[in-house]
Amino acid sequence: MRSFAGFALCFSFLWPSTGKGADFPEVRPGYRLEFPRDDGAHSAFRTEWWYVTGWLRDEGGSEFGFQVTFFRSRPGVQEDNPSAFAPKQLLFAHAAIADPRAGRLRHDQRAAREGFGLAYARENDTDVRIGDWRLRREGERYLARVAAREFTLDLRFEATQPILLQGEAGYSRKGRKPAQASYYYSRPHLAVSGQIEIEGRRLRVAGQAWLDHEWSSEYLAPEAAGWDWTGVNLSDGGALMAFRIRARDGATLWAAGTLREPAGRVRRLSSRNIAFEALRRWRSPRTNAQYPVAMRLRAGDRVFLLQPLMDDQELDARASTGTVYWEGAVRALENGRIAGLGYLELTGYFARPAL
Repeated sequence: MRSFAGFALCFSFLWPSTGKGADFPEVRPGYRLEFPRDDGAHSAFRTEWWYVTGWLRDEGGSEFGFQVTFFRSRPGVQEDNPSAFAPKQLLFAHAAIADPRAGRLRHDQRAAREGFGLAYARENDTDVRIGDWRLRREGERYLARVAAREFTLDLRFEATQPILLQGEAGYSRKGRKPAQASYYYSRPHLAVSGQIEIEGRRLRVAGQAWLDHEWSSEYLAPEAAGWDWTGVNLSDGGALMAFRIRARDGATLWAAGTLREPAGRVRRLSSRNIAFEALRRWRSPRTNAQYPVAMRLRAGDRVFLLQPLMDDQELDARASTGTVYWEGAVRALENGRIAGLGYLELTGYFARPAL
């Protein structure tokens, strides 16, 4: 669950509206997702994000985690202004490499208003760009190119499985109110190939990735403090997504998930059969935030231990989306054996997301 709705609104005070207030569409059950139409941007909604996370291995056997994320936000200001400089759509991007040899997360971020062919989120198919950072879809392949300050990613992602619709046919509840929801689908088990460059070394890599695409207009419930989310490519060919929305006291306000079995049967999971339990916490030396980087996850009748590739996978994005969160590569163990590789996202441990 990647509900970054409203992060970009912290920028809206810079451009006070000169017209009527924005009318954002609601997320409602019954909408039929169609592709490639819904691979593209949905610019009428308040916010949207394309998230690719995964594990890579170079030719020498070294392992890395990586993240490439693009956000689109409609701030709802200056919408009647004909100027090409009016901030009708804002775009943000995060990228990171988890390299255990470095002992810390290498990460970078971008922010721009849409326009002039330099920053955009195209409708009807996946094609998002901020300068020389880009994610686009070509048939059953996604291509990502990121030239960050400390690293470069040049990766290809080949689809090996069908799209996985989250929630009720893509309508994913995030709270007690029906409007507290997103349209949400995933592409698990993307086969990754390409190159990364770190400290002047160009490495050929391969691995597996998970892509999420969500769009929404509604904030989280006021009593929500943050969320825990995971997406895991299971070794048997299955796929697991699970999340919980946390209250300020740490209690679970809402939880849900999806488990696709190797044969293709999909099981929807709810608060009754999703449980996250912190096993070990890590304190950031930069922000002093404490994150439960090792977790026990109950998903239906299965129990997984989520263990991080490394502890320090905190991403400070206050220069773009205004938040700090932990986004890390994890191994999923079941009955003492590695059952899959994925990512764990932990928000609201430094401060409540600006939702």
